[in-house]
Amino acid sequence: MDKSQHVRIGHIKFTNALPICHFLEKSDPEIEFFPGAPSELNKWLAEGSVDAGLCSSFAYAELAEQFVALRGLSVSSRGPVGSIFFFSKRPWEELNGCVVALTNISASSSNLLKILLAETGITPAKYVTLPSDLPSMLEEADAALLIADDALYWSVQEHGCYLYDLGAEWNERTGHSMTFAVCAVPKRLIEENPEKARKIHRFFLDGKKKGLADMDAVIAEAMRMLGQTEEFWRSYFNKLRHDLDEDWAVGANAYFDAAYRHGLLSKPVKLELWGDEE
Repeated sequence: MDKSQHVRIGHIKFTNALPICHFLEKSDPEIEFFPGAPSELNKWLAEGSVDAGLCSSFAYAELAEQFVALRGLSVSSRGPVGSIFFFSKRPWEELNGCVVALTNISASSSNLLKILLAETGITPAKYVTLPSDLPSMLEEADAALLIADDALYWSVQEHGCYLYDLGAEWNERTGHSMTFAVCAVPKRLIEENPEKARKIHRFFLDGKKKGLADMDAVIAEAMRMLGQTEEFWRSYFNKLRHDLDEDWAVGANAYFDAAYRHGLLSKPVKLELWGDEE
């Protein structure tokens, strides 16, 4: 094996990434997989434990001087996302001075919520970061943010809360799309080993191409993971987009600008795309 071409891939083990990740070729001896939650992948990328992988868009923004985003790969929505839910005991406009619980597995959505609350004049008494269990979170807080599979699960249970889809809230208030995750690769890798970087890009693009061409198999895997009906999953995946180009970058950059404006990022950031989709 040519060790210079050995690739360590991080991928999100959530249903929202299945159209990209389900068909990733796992028989290649030169490719090693590291599945994890977004917070884990963010950490692995930052410390260099993986060569590339899907990470939260906010984590990318924090590391933007060191990373690029691979063109054509993301977890995004233009309107409702269907799996980033804010559960609240009170209407949104009555949350001033309340305690808000944030999930401990994603920075993008937590900071999106902070932006949306701030821009609608809501100042919580405090934020607390907790494991993603809705009943436990609501014992300590007036409202709670869940993402991905946890959000999907609790959104169809009896919870008695006001329910807000953050993809829809962002789109309604700004007119922009929202990119929740990107596929990041270190600039250093592109400079030192462009062949390896291109291999990684093609690897993910091939996985996405196969996934979008066989959504029946993707939906079957989602049903195996979380149950629910075929109709449920078809509706859910129709809300998501897994592309990333200059058009989608407009929404991502609007999010980064808002994060900087509200002190969540230390400096302005623009999404830097790399590679060709063909």
